[in-house]
Formats: sequence, C-alpha cells, structure tokens
Amino acid sequence: MSDDESYELLGFDNLLLPVGDLGEAVRFYELAGFVVGFRLDEAGIAGLKVGGETPGILLRHEETLGHRPPPWLCPRVWLEVPDARAAARALAEVGITPLDEPFSMATGWTVEIADPWGNVIGLTDYSKRPELGRRP
Repeated sequence: MSDDESYELLGFDNLLLPVGDLGEAVRFYELAGFVVGFRLDEAGIAGLKVGGETPGILLRHEETLGHRPPPWLCPRVWLEVPDARAAARALAEVGITPLDEPFSMATGWTVEIADPWGNVIGLTDYSKRPELGRRP
C-alpha cells in the first residue's frame, strides 16, 4: 500500500450486535443497566451508550436471527465497570444470570452475560491495577 493509500485507525465508532427482536433487545439491555441513546425502529437499530464516550453498542435487527443459548463461540466485548462483582450481584437482582461466577484476572474481576441471541458482554474492573483503569 502506498503512502497516499494508507489509513490510520482513529478509534471505535460503534460495536454492532445482531438481535432478532429490537424491542426485546432494548428491554434486556435496559434491564442490564444500559442507557438507550437513540432508537430508530424503521431502520431496525438502537444505540446504547457506554459511559461518557461517543462510541457505543449498536443493536441491529436481523429478521432471521433466533434465540441462541449461551455459551457459544463468539466475539466478546468487555466494558469497564468500577466493580465487576457488584455488577454481577446487581444483574442477578434483576434476573440476568451471568454465564459463570465472576472470575479473577491479572487486572481485576470480570463477569460475562449473554443476551437472548448469544451476544456476550463482559463487565470488567481494574481493582487490582487501578492505574490502568479509567478515572471516574
């Protein structure tokens, strides 16, 4: 690739997740603590905010997608939270069962959940290495 054809990765725009029912997906993610930034039913999309950052999670309706029980091999997105174990307890209180118990990592703790279509979201903290995490 020549210099005039090169490109630079500037950052994330959005992460797209396929869902079989936009309304059901929005309800699931709201229950999980996400905030809907916008919803365009006519386009089959809804944008979920992730912290104060501009990029977010874009739910995209896929007509032929049915429910898929976890676990299945898929890409995972992990989002930073102040306390992953507290997040796991809060999710359990609203009826969202984590895929497994929170697990320890080198930087802190992580818990993963899956939506009804098998998309896996991890919530991770930097409790063991706070200097690497975001500052609240």
